[in-house]
Amino acid sequence: MKRKEVGFRTEKKGKFRQLFPKITESDLYFQEGQERRMIEMLGNKLGKTTQELLSIIIEL
Repeated sequence: MKRKEVGFRTEKKGKFRQLFPKITESDLYFQEGQERRMIEMLGNKLGKTTQELLSIIIEL
């Protein structure tokens, strides 16, 4: 069974990309169930810990 690809909700995606312009549209999509992997990848790309990144996303 193929997993569907999901992404940030539109309003959060725009705010997140304003905060971090080097993030691409494709960086914000992930396979369903792979949210943790996406957060880790974003953290590595931005030099943030998983916890820091989760806090930022929650505040958006």
